[in-house]
Amino acid sequence: MKRLQSWYSALLFVILWPSPGFGGDPSPSPLPLAVLEFHAAKELEPDFGLNAATLLNAMLSAEPDLWLVERAELDKVISEQELGLAGNVTPETAARVGQLTGAKVLVTGRVFRAGKETVLVTKIIGTETGRVFGEIAKSAGSANASDLVNELAAKVAATLRARRDSLVAVTINRDDRLAAVKSKLPEGPRPTVRVNIPERHFGAPVVDPAAETEVIRWLTSCGFAVLDAKAKETPDLEIVGEAFSAFALRKGNMICCRARVEIKVTRTTDQRVMLSDARAGMAVDIAEQTAAKESLMETTAMLMERIITQLSN
Repeated sequence: MKRLQSWYSALLFVILWPSPGFGGDPSPSPLPLAVLEFHAAKELEPDFGLNAATLLNAMLSAEPDLWLVERAELDKVISEQELGLAGNVTPETAARVGQLTGAKVLVTGRVFRAGKETVLVTKIIGTETGRVFGEIAKSAGSANASDLVNELAAKVAATLRARRDSLVAVTINRDDRLAAVKSKLPEGPRPTVRVNIPERHFGAPVVDPAAETEVIRWLTSCGFAVLDAKAKETPDLEIVGEAFSAFALRKGNMICCRARVEIKVTRTTDQRVMLSDARAGMAVDIAEQTAAKESLMETTAMLMERIITQLSN
């Protein structure tokens, strides 16, 4: 948990707020996207892969309904996690990068010579679904990175429009997810629980912690008895942790905040740690504090959805 702020410093990204029309939806949600460095064959210039990725990133940033992860921050995340990803991304590593950066789609690939042609092959990977699509751009004779990437950018944008539903997992609101989990829980008594999750935004304490509130909402809805901090009764389980939210960037009137929530569940009878988990998430709103709280609530809901069944047992 002490590494929380250093983790967040690697997660800021450039936000390009969407305008209507992407994928035919009159008010589509933005699509967070990261472009990784392309692997260049030895016969090409050493910087060809990096230059191709930089150009593609710049060209896709002109698309009004994409969020492009800042290249410097993406490289920092990859470096800190010691991920060698140039041209060699699997759905599993894509999911990991997606969790660290917020990107729902990764774009990467290879550039090489095939006879007299220079070929740029790209992979478009959904970090949530694991689906992979490919596009190719070719240039006759000597390689021209600008022409190649210009052709590729148009193809990638078209694929994102056509395949968005396959690349991005379907989003279900928190109430529906809670109801679905609740319906699957086993019958019987639930343990009593005490919750203590301090929360911070911009380095300042929060009076009404959104993460703790969301944890309690899930617990009480699922039949758990939640004890107040002042209660003299000893609970069966204690949930402690830390929640952190911070401003990412502003685009127009819209503000994005990113959050991370970490929890640990301890059995009070013997102080045994039953489970420990963490999630990161983000949210957008016209007000910073609202975006911060929404990002914390959504992140906490994802966390509770994953662990509530274990708590009930």
